[in-house]
Amino acid sequence: MAKPLVDDELWALIAPLLPPPPLRRRRHPGRKRLEDRAVFTGILFVLKTGIPWEDLPQEMGCGSGMTCWRRLEEWQRAGAWKRIHKVLLDKLRAADQIDWSRAVVDSSSIRAVGGGEKTGPNPTDRARPGSKHHLLTDGRGIPLTVLLTGANTHDSVPLKELVEALPPIAGKVGRPRRRPDRLLGDRAYDSRALRQWLRALGITPLLAKRGTEHGSGLGVWRWVGERTISWFHQFRRLRIRYERRADIHEAFLMIGCIQVCWRFLTESF
Repeated sequence: MAKPLVDDELWALIAPLLPPPPLRRRRHPGRKRLEDRAVFTGILFVLKTGIPWEDLPQEMGCGSGMTCWRRLEEWQRAGAWKRIHKVLLDKLRAADQIDWSRAVVDSSSIRAVGGGEKTGPNPTDRARPGSKHHLLTDGRGIPLTVLLTGANTHDSVPLKELVEALPPIAGKVGRPRRRPDRLLGDRAYDSRALRQWLRALGITPLLAKRGTEHGSGLGVWRWVGERTISWFHQFRRLRIRYERRADIHEAFLMIGCIQVCWRFLTESF
């Protein structure tokens, strides 16, 4: 028997965090709403395989592709994916799996078929429309925050937003934690202003300097960020962007974070 895309333990965590379904009319209630678990399975299938929404197999019992798209947009608008990601981070901290001694920042450019919001000419792809994923992970590669910008956005520009978007992570007695001890990044993040800003937050910047020879030694720790990006690209909808709307692609990004965090929590890599 094939392994289900959504196992029981993960669904038990997700279900209470989804917004309640709208009330049905007493007269002419219309077609009964498809179960949330079935729809989430269809969304995951599209994320992993990259198939168009209209090609979602009806044999899966997930409803039509448009039903799954509407539910994805509805849950994104309600902030459900960020809530689920936050709960998973709390559980990871409670299990002593988050490495606060250092964090890693990195980015990856992808092609955006058809353009859309938060796209720009990709300097690494002959100026074709593209987007960029900006990722902040802990010392083990657990995704803490992720942002979407145009492919022509310099890596250093959204760094402040990435760090400020880090949610307060509970799971331990005492105050929730939001700041790592150190932040590692490549030469693209080398900036005196960013170094001063990080130090003001109590974060030690370990950023490779421009104009120096390669071999800073930071790659010994920075590789975990590149590995997490490679895990994201195993989801085909995150390898090439097909969504013209930025919020839909951002929803896929957050589900990718949820999947990676769940694998860390269950050690199912």
